Amino acid sequence: MGEGENIELETETETESESTSTWNLGQHTQIIELSEKLTNGNLNAKIEVAREIRKMVRKSSSSSKTRAKFAAAGVIEPLVLMLSSSNIDARQSSLLALLNLAVRNERNKVKIVTAGAMPPLVELLKIQNCGMRELATAAILTLSAAASNKPIIAASGAAPLLVQILKSGSVQGKVDAVTALHNLSTSIENSIELLDASAVFPLINLLKECKKYSKFAEKATTLLEILSNSEEGRTAITIADGGILTLVETVEDGSLVSTEHAVGTLLSLCRSCRDKYRELILKEGAIPGLLRLTVEGTAEAQDRARLLLELLRDSPPEKRLTSSVLEKIVYDIAERVDGADKAAETAKRLLQDMVQRSMEHSMKCIQHRAASCTPSIPST
Repeated sequence: MGEGENIELETETETESESTSTWNLGQHTQIIELSEKLTNGNLNAKIEVAREIRKMVRKSSSSSKTRAKFAAAGVIEPLVLMLSSSNIDARQSSLLALLNLAVRNERNKVKIVTAGAMPPLVELLKIQNCGMRELATAAILTLSAAASNKPIIAASGAAPLLVQILKSGSVQGKVDAVTALHNLSTSIENSIELLDASAVFPLINLLKECKKYSKFAEKATTLLEILSNSEEGRTAITIADGGILTLVETVEDGSLVSTEHAVGTLLSLCRSCRDKYRELILKEGAIPGLLRLTVEGTAEAQDRARLLLELLRDSPPEKRLTSSVLEKIVYDIAERVDGADKAAETAKRLLQDMVQRSMEHSMKCIQHRAASCTPSIPST
């Protein structure tokens, strides 16, 4: 009986294996046939093939292998050619097929760009059809994840058009545009050339609306810090409705990454012209968040917060008490109170207490500001 059960199980396993092999062979044959139709068929046939490619990749139980098989069969080049068709259905179906082939496949991302996808994608960003513009944005986002594609996309002229999506796209379109611009900003030496100051207003509005500790806020603050390196960008941040306030709130409530970039942006403003920006930053109640950041932020954020606090002080530079001097004074007090062994721990506790007292002192001002200056949420 035991042996019979084993034989039966082995037979079932062999049958399943044969079935899988038959299915794989059938799928391979189908992929080859679809590739031939895509190359040699008429326009309607090509549209149907593109739709079938998308459907097969999405429904496949082994989608990564299916993507690789379609690429090996040579479907990418004819699909890219369809992006330039005057027929909107051809453009849409080929774009959706390429998107599905590119997702989670680095090699296909590179092949699509190498095949010449960027010029037609840039053209799609310019057309009146909102749905197609946002599909093109999603495609550029996906393709920009491959390191070797980034300089090609950055040089294609896509960035200013992505900024337009930031201003007028749907919520998803705006998220995709920010992420694509963030991807591109990490690849070029002078990233300020990628963006112009017109990106500041939509970025500030998006940062207002999102959770300050979100991944999206991290990307938005990265772009704002890049923009703060130009005079036009700094001016735009200053005149944007709630621009500096939004950055101060991000310093207070953001993640380790977004606080680092938010304080970096404020520091860039103040460094460029202390007399011009100091009062604007102080007016928004920046001190408590900056003090807390000197204790709780990343090493880079702590340094930036200390530098900014130096610039925000009333006293002239030669009379300022530097952070290192302040920390030494606190450490000396702690050493006299608790001895050398516990001095570091006590000094940290004293500094945190100073931050807490300063925050409590400013809380009424902050609450009043929040009640009277609540930013409006623009419609999207």
